[in-house]
Amino acid sequence: MTDSTLTAELAIAPTVVEDLLQALAKALRAQQLYLPNNPVYQRSIETLRAAFAPVWAGLTELSLDVYEADLRWSGHPVYSQATRNESIAWVLFKDGVRSFSLLPGVEEEEIVGLLDVLNRARTLQAEDNDDLLTLLWEKDFQLVHYTSQDLGTDTGGPLLPTAAEVKPAAPDARRVRQIVEEEAPPAPARPGIVSAEEFDTTLYFLEDKEIAFLRSEVEREYAQDLRRNVLSMIFDVLELQPYPTVRAELISIIESFLPYLLGAGDFPSVAYVLRECKVILERARELLPEHRKALEDLPTRLSQEATLAQLLQSLDEAQTHPSPQELGELFAELRGEALPTLFLWMPRLTNARVREVLDGAVQRLATANVNRVIEALGGSDLAMVSAVVVLTGKLKLAAAVPALAGVLTHAERNVRVEAVQSLGEIGSPGAMQALERALEDDDREVRLAAVRILAQRKHRGALGRIAALVQGKDVRARDLTEKMAFFEAYGSMVGEEGVAVLGAMLNRGGFLKKKSDPETRACAAMALGRIGSPAAVASLKAASDAKEPLVRNAVNRALRGGTGVGA
Repeated sequence: MTDSTLTAELAIAPTVVEDLLQALAKALRAQQLYLPNNPVYQRSIETLRAAFAPVWAGLTELSLDVYEADLRWSGHPVYSQATRNESIAWVLFKDGVRSFSLLPGVEEEEIVGLLDVLNRARTLQAEDNDDLLTLLWEKDFQLVHYTSQDLGTDTGGPLLPTAAEVKPAAPDARRVRQIVEEEAPPAPARPGIVSAEEFDTTLYFLEDKEIAFLRSEVEREYAQDLRRNVLSMIFDVLELQPYPTVRAELISIIESFLPYLLGAGDFPSVAYVLRECKVILERARELLPEHRKALEDLPTRLSQEATLAQLLQSLDEAQTHPSPQELGELFAELRGEALPTLFLWMPRLTNARVREVLDGAVQRLATANVNRVIEALGGSDLAMVSAVVVLTGKLKLAAAVPALAGVLTHAERNVRVEAVQSLGEIGSPGAMQALERALEDDDREVRLAAVRILAQRKHRGALGRIAALVQGKDVRARDLTEKMAFFEAYGSMVGEEGVAVLGAMLNRGGFLKKKSDPETRACAAMALGRIGSPAAVASLKAASDAKEPLVRNAVNRALRGGTGVGA
């Protein structure tokens, strides 16, 4: 016995190494039975790693000698297993490994890889090209060292065993199996069994067209949508099977299957389920009221806030997205109950394709559920109200005009501007009357948007309000852009009767014969250009030599039919 062996024997007891190897065997068995995420497998790996701690407390290297039936440490048998197929010693021995060593740190970095190699080596067949040594070489372990011996000169133990430990050489197990199979007499033929040797065959016995047919059939089989096939069978049985207990069970399966389809992102199948439910409601015989209600409620469940919000969030955050056609099939099955959630989510979506397809679904639902649109206009969420206001104008929902008129008092300026624009797009008499009130809004942008729309549509109902501002003193407090908008609106509505008022502003001033300021005169000139009558043209020509460049430029543009004022 060497000094190192004596030191190792004194450092730790052989039972410590036995416990480690037993933990190794249990971890190897757990790897065969469970997936890596299984708690049993993970617990076995943790136990194995913990078993190394007492070993490293006394050793700097664990060296084991490999024998056919056991593993030995410093001459002490520390592992044995009667069943060869389950023995770690036999797995190592049969492929020529005669000793191996483990170094500190192997339990954290390489022990799982070692278990993988041992597990794969157990399952190798005689015809496989790999063996244990090849698998070990591929892993390139740094903390696992081993020595091997050519099986042709093998002595049945480690490379340098003691004289008492030498055993006869063990033959290669694969070679023994091959010799036995070659020398064994052929088994008698069993009656009724057809042997391939009875037929004249060649290596390529199928014609090209037959091979192509088989290939196409295999591809067709793999291309089938198994989920859709299963769902079709369920709906067929649900339609044709009149027994209430059977139908109740099938409906329960469909209800539990719907969240799974949503989670898997199979939106076409979800749409298919909802469509087939409508078909069953129309064609199924003797459908009980509770079964009918359960089927009718399935689309409603998809339209509920919790389910729909989760679906939209998943779509917006997904790395890969379904096609617009698939999304369209799904959103086509939403109900009116989904509109509040859709209104909330439309401004939040960042994916352009999802937003585009969802916008089509929202327009369809909004057209069919105007009452829900009106309810949403009174909501508290600013982004949602803004999106709904824009949608009412896009869809020209005349029924939403009273609600939009209420939005004109909203605290947010941008929302009021959007409400003005939507009322202009609707263009109904009620919408124009609502816009008249916007002419007196506290914000300049709202007033500008309203007066331009009223001028474009020549809504004479607003002439009184516009005339009061044009002829009043407050007009001087407005900037040039707003003045111009109101004067042009006045000119497009008032007709010939406004020539005298505008001509006085342009040429003679007001009642006290005092000339108006240049901006007011320029605006009056543009308004006269909008009237365009001979009297209006004559008034413009009378001011064509005005000294102020702003006024002169406005007169010239009005005479040419221009629409703006330049400095």
